Amino acid sequence: NPAMNREDVFNFSAGPSVLPTEVLQTAAAELLNYHGSGLSVMEMSHRSREFMDIFAATKAKLKKALSVPDTHEILFLQGGASMQFAQVPLNLLSGYKTGKADYINSGNFANLAMKEAKRYGDIKEVASSKDIGYTQIPDWDEKEFRPDADYFYICGNNTIYGTEYHEDLASPVPLIADMSSDILSRPVDVTKYAMIYGGAQKNLAPAGVAFAIIREDMLDRVVRDLPTMVAFRTHVENGSMFNTPPVFPIYVLMETLRWLKSIGGVPEIYRRNKE
Repeated sequence: NPAMNREDVFNFSAGPSVLPTEVLQTAAAELLNYHGSGLSVMEMSHRSREFMDIFAATKAKLKKALSVPDTHEILFLQGGASMQFAQVPLNLLSGYKTGKADYINSGNFANLAMKEAKRYGDIKEVASSKDIGYTQIPDWDEKEFRPDADYFYICGNNTIYGTEYHEDLASPVPLIADMSSDILSRPVDVTKYAMIYGGAQKNLAPAGVAFAIIREDMLDRVVRDLPTMVAFRTHVENGSMFNTPPVFPIYVLMETLRWLKSIGGVPEIYRRNKE
């Protein structure tokens, strides 16, 4: 309907979601000339002083918003969350085909991640709600979990089906979570996770950038010769700039985080969500 206003539209699709109007207004105002540089953020060098400042501010704001401890590294990657379905097992399984990981199959994206991981290791489905149409987070028996697994994997919010973990889980092995659809929607204790990752297009920024928050000791697990772009260590050592990063989504992410702080941060978003 061409007569509809922004205030009339709520988009909860599995693709891009609405962003705060104030963020888009700022991006529009600065689209042709960012802070007197004479260039759009989309046009300037990713190694320019202007963009390096944007990048540093974005990383710092995300770290503060989530209370990310110094033990974890923040990366901005490309390929979306779907790229991580393979990148996680390739980097974090202790052996090719022999490394073990346990997955909870709670929805479409959890299922896709598990299928991808099975290409590279001994992957066990410890619980599933697929047989009931993913209408709930599946119940699980702790006896099904393997104490020698390299990691335990969950998808925090199952976008298509609307089910969600409402609290952080405890895990005796490293816990990895796809938080594409629920990042910053509630307080999260990052210390309980070996890795959190997701696409930005639900809560953070336009599609094109993915975030990864990974505990640094996990980076020492690589046991195979990986393509340079697939190795997490590449992106840590190059500050997420081994190649040209998605500059405009990162800039919008900075503005979203600025907006988030202005309204009271994650506690206020959590209050609104519960309401």
